[in-house]
Amino acid sequence: MSDTRQKFVVVTGASTGEGISYLPFTIMKEEKLLEKHAASLGVGVATQWQRFPTPAPMREALVSGKIAFAAGGVTQLLTTWDMTRTNVKVRGVGTLNAMPLYLVTSNPKVKTIADFTSKDRIALPAVRTSIQAVMLAMAAERAFGNGQADKLNPLTVSLSHPDALAALLGGKSDVDAHVSSAPFVYKELATPGIHKVLDSYEVLGGPHTYNAVWTSTEFRDANPKIVEAFVDALREALDQIKADPAAAATLWLKAENIKDMSVAQVEEIIRTPENEWTMTPKNFMAFAKFMNQIGLISAKPTDLHELFFDNINSLHGN
Repeated sequence: MSDTRQKFVVVTGASTGEGISYLPFTIMKEEKLLEKHAASLGVGVATQWQRFPTPAPMREALVSGKIAFAAGGVTQLLTTWDMTRTNVKVRGVGTLNAMPLYLVTSNPKVKTIADFTSKDRIALPAVRTSIQAVMLAMAAERAFGNGQADKLNPLTVSLSHPDALAALLGGKSDVDAHVSSAPFVYKELATPGIHKVLDSYEVLGGPHTYNAVWTSTEFRDANPKIVEAFVDALREALDQIKADPAAAATLWLKAENIKDMSVAQVEEIIRTPENEWTMTPKNFMAFAKFMNQIGLISAKPTDLHELFFDNINSLHGN
């Protein structure tokens, strides 16, 4: 008997490793929440979850229709929105969280970003366009003045979070700083000799979205029930995280096969107030304005209605 279910690829983001920011997706995948909510709307789906090492192939796969949803940092959504405004018109369907990014270092002489010298190296996932790189550029412009957003660019190197963690803690490379996120940043700060230089909530003036998920207007118009089911599944996953952090931690550790953290440690990260599990976009427009200002995106959205479909606009993100 043939499988009549529609098949969709859902992407966990343009990254690999044990980042906890994709916890909502882990729950959706392991508990088959998209399948559940699609079935309630009378649609059968068979999902595949895929990870990409970099944003470009993920974006190409979405534009070509090979995948249905993509996810990543705020800046990835803004870049993809800008590049697809005249064709498939990508827009957000929700956010996964609001989480801070910390710039940490092993260099005891560095108290502020003005203390970095040509001898320092700052690791981040992707130079210039990643949310980590854009946040660092924002901080540089604030510290060094207008037109100085790229001041620290010569010091940055592209490394995955796990590789950057190993380089920073190993002490055998020239990497002595890292723009880090959970759980890596907590491991780093628990290590003697590592200290925080700044965090993105300071730079942005408050909490901001870390990861979002998006699709094309073309896909959404052709599959409104799938998009509705996806949003409902994401909302249920977020509700589960907030209702039972211990269960979410247990599921994540098992699904990601992580051996060097305990349930209690992960639960503490989930419960930490600065890590919000929310679908509401936060501080998107600050990123959009700055990215347009420094030429990373050619257009500047006027408000969230240009960036997100109506299902998320009803949540009144700032």
